[in-house]
Amino acid sequence: MTDAALQFRSTWHAVENALGILAMSGRADEASVASTQADAEFVAEALNGDGDAYGKVIELHQGTIAAQMRRFSRDHAVVEELVHDVFVEAYVSLKSYRANSPLLHWLRKIAVRVGYRYWKRQSRQVEKAIPISEIKDELSQLSDELTEGPRNASETLGGLLDLLPPADRLVLTLIYWDGCSVAEAAEFAGWSKAKVKVQAFRARNRLQSLIEESLK
Repeated sequence: MTDAALQFRSTWHAVENALGILAMSGRADEASVASTQADAEFVAEALNGDGDAYGKVIELHQGTIAAQMRRFSRDHAVVEELVHDVFVEAYVSLKSYRANSPLLHWLRKIAVRVGYRYWKRQSRQVEKAIPISEIKDELSQLSDELTEGPRNASETLGGLLDLLPPADRLVLTLIYWDGCSVAEAAEFAGWSKAKVKVQAFRARNRLQSLIEESLK
């Protein structure tokens, strides 16, 4: 095996380790029974025209939704705007909530789709080739952080995933950051399970190709 092949295998192994760490630690907690009961009351009151009741829904879940939106941007101002958009969209759609799952689960589906739309807008606004130097910097930092401790690697891995197209970023984020199964990822993204499987396969291959190109 050539030195280049060994370097690629070592680097890809480091990336896979970081992805595996995210998969083990990334699942967001769903609502407790108590908060689910409170949600049902707040939603009923909000649908009856009580504006304060929807404010209580926001207070109860804005922290979790903010954490979800930080998957889509590391800019605090952008995250705040995305959180605002999620709760506005949820309020407009509140009549469609059927309580078949916890309200937080429903809000997270809206959050994923709001974030994905943001990524797609960003990708249309900035169409440019990915600098190989940028990939090398991310990989070098990721390797150092994995050596220091796996917990430090998630931010840098996020930067590496930022170099991928929106659909690739979404499927890898759902599966690894959020710890979703294929079925759960399909539900959150609004895709079929077959599409999730194909997109995940393509995303990992594209990530491998970026790494391989950067090591030439």
